[in-house]
Amino acid sequence: MQDKITKLFKAIADPTRRDIFHALVIASSTLSISQISNQFEMTRQGITKHIKTLEEAGLVSLESKGRERFCNVHTQPLQEVNKWLKFYEQFWGDSMQDLGNYLDSKNS
Repeated sequence: MQDKITKLFKAIADPTRRDIFHALVIASSTLSISQISNQFEMTRQGITKHIKTLEEAGLVSLESKGRERFCNVHTQPLQEVNKWLKFYEQFWGDSMQDLGNYLDSKNS
């Protein structure tokens, strides 16, 4: 079974899934799968597959109302990605500082 961070990275790796997620965040409300699929030049079935991946990562949840399914967005799981990246920021900062020191020494 994939761990949480792997599922999140898989979900946000695809530009269409990022666009779907973004559309849900901007909407600030639930959107039906039909409303989402109308925003893309892709079949409803294709959009549904992308939504399933987002759901597996915990970024959306689905609820049925009558014959339609609605997507609710959940941004909290992205905090896991943020925590993972924050750990590596220290190395980026150190590397940039080292590069700056190296370049400064070459110009002296």
